[in-house]
Amino acid sequence: MTLRSVRGRRPAPAPGPARRRRRTALGRELLGFATTGLLAYAVDLALFTYLRGPAGLGPLTAKALSFVAGCSVAYLGNAHGTYRATRVRGLRAGAVFFAVNLAGAAVQLLCLAVSHYGLGLTSQRADTVSGAVVGMALATGVRFWGTRTLVFRNGGRVGPWTG
Repeated sequence: MTLRSVRGRRPAPAPGPARRRRRTALGRELLGFATTGLLAYAVDLALFTYLRGPAGLGPLTAKALSFVAGCSVAYLGNAHGTYRATRVRGLRAGAVFFAVNLAGAAVQLLCLAVSHYGLGLTSQRADTVSGAVVGMALATGVRFWGTRTLVFRNGGRVGPWTG
């Protein structure tokens, strides 16, 4: 008689040292990615505010320039911080990183469009929740997956700069 036949299921194995190390490494990777993302977001927001206000640029031009600046900060932070052990070089990595960030921006815009135009939730609060909360959360997932899978995909991940 096996343990499985008695209880109907096999007990979950206890987390071993290798599993704990992987979980800790993923946590550090997420923390590094989030820290870099917050810095990039701050640069994007501050530059957009400046370009839109005192510089007097139009909203699309200001957003395009601030987006490029934020992406550049995020790439440098991830390349020299979170994923420094992967040693990705060349223009390909930067181009793919920019494309991943464009995909994230598209996810945010899609959330806003579905909420505003599809569901008819047109208040300022609804736009903020759909674009800056739900959209940002989904876009961050897309960016994290794309950054670690498509840009810094080298298997040499060792402790990120946060730990």
